[in-house]
Order: sequence, then structure tokens, then C-alpha cells
Amino acid sequence: MIPLPRADMLPAMSGRSEVWDRPRRGLTIGLLSTVAFTAFEALAVATILPTTVGEIGGLELYGWAFSAFMLASLIGISAGGASADRRGPAPAFAAGTGLFALGLVGAGIATSMGALVATRFVQGLGSGAIGATSYVAVGRGYPASARPRMIALLSSAWVIPGLVGPALAGLVTDVFGWRWVFFGLAPATLLGAALALPGLARLVPADGEERAGSDRTPVRDSVELALGATLVLLGFEAPAAAALVTLAAGTALGIRAARRLLPPGTLLVRTGPAAAVALVGVVGFAFFGAEAFVPLAIDVLRDQPATVAGLPLTVGTLTWSLGAWIQAREAPRRSRRMLVAVGFGLISAGILVTATIVDPRTPLLLAGVGWGLTSLGMGVTYSTLTLVILEGAGPGEEGRASAALQLAYTLCIALGTGLGGGLLALAERMDQPLWASIGGIEALMATIALGAAWLAWRIPDRQPSTS
Repeated sequence: MIPLPRADMLPAMSGRSEVWDRPRRGLTIGLLSTVAFTAFEALAVATILPTTVGEIGGLELYGWAFSAFMLASLIGISAGGASADRRGPAPAFAAGTGLFALGLVGAGIATSMGALVATRFVQGLGSGAIGATSYVAVGRGYPASARPRMIALLSSAWVIPGLVGPALAGLVTDVFGWRWVFFGLAPATLLGAALALPGLARLVPADGEERAGSDRTPVRDSVELALGATLVLLGFEAPAAAALVTLAAGTALGIRAARRLLPPGTLLVRTGPAAAVALVGVVGFAFFGAEAFVPLAIDVLRDQPATVAGLPLTVGTLTWSLGAWIQAREAPRRSRRMLVAVGFGLISAGILVTATIVDPRTPLLLAGVGWGLTSLGMGVTYSTLTLVILEGAGPGEEGRASAALQLAYTLCIALGTGLGGGLLALAERMDQPLWASIGGIEALMATIALGAAWLAWRIPDRQPSTS
């Protein structure tokens, strides 16, 4: 799930005809279609994965199905953006959609969880490249008056998948089987890319841009960061003797790369804009580290079909949007710090309510109530932190600030889901009941969110207007 567009993000009508005029119509439809299909896949996986594990096994690799995708996305984002600067967006977009479709087909034919994780890595490479090049295409393919509308449309391309994706994926899984969720998306993604590519091919970089885009340091750093995060996640699952060595090596490698890619002071949650970037990572860690295991609890512990397992995620989509709207309304007159602290508090409380469903005596309705509350807090917190980060960016530095936000968010989602998966695998090796391990994961994520609320005072604040 990603945030939905706020009211103040919606553009004026001036760019409407330029977005849909004949020269750009195919590009617009193709970009929106491709983003919508990648969004559907991202939301569908959490719904169908419990059924997948039940058929092919590999519960100990459950968290890696999410982490592998996110870690690969880090590389895809950097590589796709660098390629678009050098050669234009078309080659990277074509490679991204090709990798994404290849990963979908591979997932559909996977006979083991290890194979599925590998195909999720391929999907992540493609998804990262698609995301990076889509926004390059907006900057080069549309006039300034049309760009705000196109950005809002790309954000809105997540709305319908967010509303119907989990339920539709669950229905397809229950009727036809989980493999058809992946198989069905592959040709649709390629069709969207085919519509976009003719327009993208016209967006070649200027001579100066091509030279400026030759620096590949961010790509190397993102690969190093992904490798370090992978070693850390492996350390969570390694035997005691190897765990310390693996964790130490991964931490050292990851910190070195993160210090080059993130604003100074981010890792120390230093007071100022760096703290806002750090808290974006924390909220992604806690939210998605909890969300990944909600459908698993409903499917396995409560013996419900995939259609039911995905319903809390649909509820969460609606309340996330509501939280973003609340932020848009309250931000001009409320303390930024207060909004972030309240949002983290809602996330913590919502996760704890959701966690009660591991007890079979608890009404299953609490899954929707709890996750709706969690997502409401996420909408408030993420949107407010995004606003703080962009407000703190100097003129001409908005792109760098947005990249830091995206990097911290993606990395910490991978770490949060990976840590949860590692704890799940450890509990299985120790013959602990599944309800205890899922409950423990949810309690950990709730505690992290609550602790982050106390760090809200470190972000820059703007006093509420007294007018």
C-alpha cells in the first residue's frame, strides 16, 4: 500500500487537455495502466501468500517474499533513474516492464518458496525501474502546466487497485488458484508498456543531460545498501555462531552506503529534516512489518478463505486515504509534531487491536477495525512527514529530498517485513505455535510505533496559524 493523493495535491484543470491530447494520449494511458497493474500486484501478494505457502510450503521464507521485492526495488530505482538520465526513459522502462512480467510468470510456475522469492526479486527490479522512469517521463513528456495533473493521476492509479485488489486477488485465488493472479497480470503489464513506449521513445535526453547522467555512484551505493540489508536479514535467521558475524558485516556495509545516500544525521535521528526522513523509515518498518502477517493470521489461524483475508487491507486503503485528507485539513493549523505523534499512537493502538485476532475467541471483525485504525494513523503520519520533508528542501532540492524519502521508506519496509519473517522462522524452528509468533511480531511493531511517537519532537515544526 502507498499513500493516496491529498486534496491539496490535486491539480487545476489547466493541464487536463494537455494530458489527454492526441500526441500524449497513448503515453498517458500506458503509464497509468502499467502503474495500476504493478500496484495491483503489490497489494495482491499479501492476500494470496498464505494460500501459496499452504500449497508449496516454505513458511520460514514468508518474510523474504516481501523483503526481496523491496531490496531489489532499491537497485531498480537507482539503475532506472541513471539509465533514463543517460539514454532517455524508454530503454529502462522497457527493461523494467520486461523484468516485472518475467517475474510474474516465474512466480506463477514456482514450485517452491525459494523459487517464488527469487521471482519476487526480479519483479522488484522491474518495479523500481518502472517507478523511476515514469516520473522522468512526466518531467520530459509533459509541459509544466500538465505535470501536476499527471503526477496526481499516477498517484490515483493506486486507488482502484487499493479498493478492489485484495478482494479480487482473493476471489481469483479461491476460484482459480493463486497462480492465476500472477499469470493474469503479466500480459496486462506488457500491454500497458506497449502503449507507453512509442511516446517514451521520443523523450531522448539533451546532450548535456546525457553527460550529467553518467555518474553511477548512486547505483553502486544502492547495490551495496541492498547487499548490507540482505546480510542483516540473513543474520536474523542464522545460527548463533554465524549470526553476529553476518549482522556485523551487513550493518557495516549498509551504514556506509546509507550515509552516502541519506541526508546527514538521518541514522542518528538528528533534530531537523533528517529526523523526518528517519521517521518515514520507522513508520514503513512498523506498518508493513505488521501488515504482512495480518492475512496469514486470518487464513491459517482463523481458517478463512483468501477473499476474507484480504478485506482488512481494503478497509485500510479507505482509512489511509481518510488520514491523508485529515492531514491536509489540519496541517495549516496544527503542530506538525503533534500530528506525527498522534499518527504513530493510532498505528500502535491499531496494530494491538488487530493482533487480538490470533485468539480464536476474538470476533474476526476486529481485524478490519484494528487495521482501519492503523491505516488511519499511517495516512496522517506519512502525509505529514512528507510535507515536513518537502517544506525543508531548499529551492531546486525537492528531487533530492523526495529520493531520500523513497529510499528510507523502501529500505525499512524490507527490513520490517524481513525481521518479522526471521522471527517467524525462528519460532518455527523452536516449535512455537504460530499464534504466539504472529502475536509477538505484531506486539514488536506496535512497540516500535509507540516509541517513534516520542521522537516526533525532533522534526521541524511550524506553529499553527492564529489567523
